[in-house]
Amino acid sequence: MERTLFLNGTIAEESWFDDDITPQLFKEELDAGSGDITVWINSPGGDCVAAAQIYNMMMEYKGSVTVKIDGIAASAASVIAMAGTKVLVSPVSMLMIHNPMTIAYGNSAEMQKAIEMLGSVKDSIINAYEIKTGLSRAKLSHLMDAETWMDANKAIELGFADEIMQRNATNDEILVPQVSMMFSHTQVVNSLVDKIAEKCKIQTKSTETEHKTTAVSLMDRLNLIKNWR
Repeated sequence: MERTLFLNGTIAEESWFDDDITPQLFKEELDAGSGDITVWINSPGGDCVAAAQIYNMMMEYKGSVTVKIDGIAASAASVIAMAGTKVLVSPVSMLMIHNPMTIAYGNSAEMQKAIEMLGSVKDSIINAYEIKTGLSRAKLSHLMDAETWMDANKAIELGFADEIMQRNATNDEILVPQVSMMFSHTQVVNSLVDKIAEKCKIQTKSTETEHKTTAVSLMDRLNLIKNWR
C-alpha cells in the first residue's frame, strides 16, 4: 500500500516549537513503513544541510518516491523535490531556486572562508539540480544567481518537474494552460530601476520644456510692451 508523507513548513536541523521539518522527524516517518511513497511539499525552504540529509534519505529509499508540489518548493525545499522518482506540480504551484546564504562575522580571513564555504554549498546544490534537469552547471548557476521563480509549466520546461497534477477526469479531458512564466529577483529590481530612471527623465524634460515656454512667453510680452511704447 502506498504511503503519503507531508513536508509542510520550514526545514531545520532542530525544531524548537514542533513547527519545523527536521531530518530526524522525516526519517521517523519514512522508516515507519515500506513500499512506494508520495511526498507532498509546501515549504519556503530553510537549512540547506538539513535539506541535504532529507534529499539523501529519499534518494536511498528502496521504493518509488513521487513528489507532489502543491504550494511552493523554494530554496532548500526545491533541492529535496529533486529526489523524487517523479516530480508532479500543481497548476498553481511555484518553484524557486537561488544562491545559498549565511551570516558571518570576523576578520577578512573569516569572511573569505565564508565565501569559499558558500561556493562549495552552491556546487553541491547544483549537483542535485543537474542530476534531475540535465541542464548545464553554467545555466543552473545563472538561474540561481538571478533567484529564479518558475510556474508549473516553466518548471517542466526546464526539467525541474515531470508533469502537472490533474483532477481525475470522467467525461471531459482536463486542459492545462500552456502559458509558462519565469521571473527573477534581479530582473524585477532592474526593471523597477529602469522605470524610475525613465520617469525621472520624463519629468526633467517636462521641467525643461516648462522653463523654455516661460522664457519665450516673457520675451513675447517684453517685445509687446516695447512696441506699444
